[in-house]
Amino acid sequence: MNHLHDSMEPRVMDDDMLKLAVGEQGPREEAGQLAKQEGILFKDVLSLRLDFQNILRIDNLWQFENLRKLQLDNNIIERIEGLENLIHLVWLDLSFNNIEAIEGLDTLVNLEDLSLFNNRISKIDSLDALVKLQVLSLGNNQISNMMNIIYLRQFKCLRTLSLSGNPMAEAEDYKMFICAYLPDLVYLDFRRIDDHMKELAKMKHQYSIDELKHREDLLQVQLEDKQARREELEAHKSAFIEHLNGSFLFDSMCAEDVEGSKLSHLPGVSELLEAYKDKFVIICLNIFEYGLKQQEKRKTELDTLNECIHEAIQENQEQGKQKIAKFEEKHLLNLSAIREESELPNIEKKIRECSEDITELSNTLMMLEMQLVEQLEETINMFERNIIDLVGLLIENVQSLMAQCRDLENHYHEKLLEISINTLEKIAKGELEEDLPDDVRALFVDKDTIVNAVGASHDIHLLKIDNREDELVTRINSWCTHLVDKIHNDEIMRNRKRVKEISQYIDHIQSELDNLECGDIID
Repeated sequence: MNHLHDSMEPRVMDDDMLKLAVGEQGPREEAGQLAKQEGILFKDVLSLRLDFQNILRIDNLWQFENLRKLQLDNNIIERIEGLENLIHLVWLDLSFNNIEAIEGLDTLVNLEDLSLFNNRISKIDSLDALVKLQVLSLGNNQISNMMNIIYLRQFKCLRTLSLSGNPMAEAEDYKMFICAYLPDLVYLDFRRIDDHMKELAKMKHQYSIDELKHREDLLQVQLEDKQARREELEAHKSAFIEHLNGSFLFDSMCAEDVEGSKLSHLPGVSELLEAYKDKFVIICLNIFEYGLKQQEKRKTELDTLNECIHEAIQENQEQGKQKIAKFEEKHLLNLSAIREESELPNIEKKIRECSEDITELSNTLMMLEMQLVEQLEETINMFERNIIDLVGLLIENVQSLMAQCRDLENHYHEKLLEISINTLEKIAKGELEEDLPDDVRALFVDKDTIVNAVGASHDIHLLKIDNREDELVTRINSWCTHLVDKIHNDEIMRNRKRVKEISQYIDHIQSELDNLECGDIID
């Protein structure tokens, strides 16, 4: 569709092209010249224009992580790709290219204005992530099915839409249909939609829209319910007790227990299994409820730590600001006095005094930082002890409750074995009144076979219990270790950053003082 630059070779988006574009579009004044000399960081670029470049493929844009506006119109681009890292993009122009499908936009959650005008697109889709979309230009494409408009109903912020030049725009009911199904639209094909048109469209399509809204409402309820269940599961996972608020663990034991399933047909086993399940689920619920309570305690500990750290840093920074403000007030007066002084010995004396004041300030700020480090270290160590105690308590209680599950399993195993042996004896004597399925009766050829079957069932059950306990213990220990390590590492990084800030500030004011040349002052 785009025949511009047909006589030119397709170009690649390489570093040379990007540097040239950034350099040409940068500021022209002194700051711009300085940026050219020192080099421009792509991550600092907010707007980039690459139109009329005969670009075939979007590539090498990963460094433009803070880009807000990207202009790629009037090229020969065939696919939307290479935009994954541009998560801050607000405005994207891909008009006048050779794009056949909408794709590659899943990470552009902040995009508000998208132009795909004059391409080869036949279907409107793959825009779901663009929840902030306000302006969509899809004119001069190959979209023919009016049902594409239904897809756009999910974009609650959409106010401007362009579809002229598509086959669908030739339909008699084109404007009326769009106005009816996109009632919040303000502009269609560069013209404002008047209220009269909206009212007529609503009346004409009222029945169909009501049906559609009903289906959308049902779907929304389903989506919200699914989201709520997903969030609930994530909350349970963060407490390490997911799927313990019911019979999931018990059911998973039975699901893989082939021999146990056969043995459940024996007289009295069904009732025995049901009683076992009821008691087992109660223990699982106890673990679940206890896990939630312990999660709240861990959260409280973490919130308290963060609050203490924040307050300590704020107080320390306030003290530092006061020291710096007091120093700067005196320092400015001293600098003025140096500039006004005409006697060289007096100038040198005042410079020495200023230098001593700077050293004193440096020592004071470093001392404050040292005090903060000690205070935070004590706070973090106390938190570490508390959180390790909480984790240890949870593990201890979970292991105790899991031991009760094993006790129940052992009791069930003993009873099942007893029933199985009794059944074997009745079969041998021909006294068994109940009919058993053939696969069950095949287990009762001799005592070893039935004992092995009951034992296999027992092993599966114990393995499931052991695995769930090991998983919980391993995960919460890992969580605790990573959390404590992160808190210590964050404090180390904060300290390094603060020391660097102090050093840079001290170096700056010392440099200002050093640059005061006595000869210039006297002159």
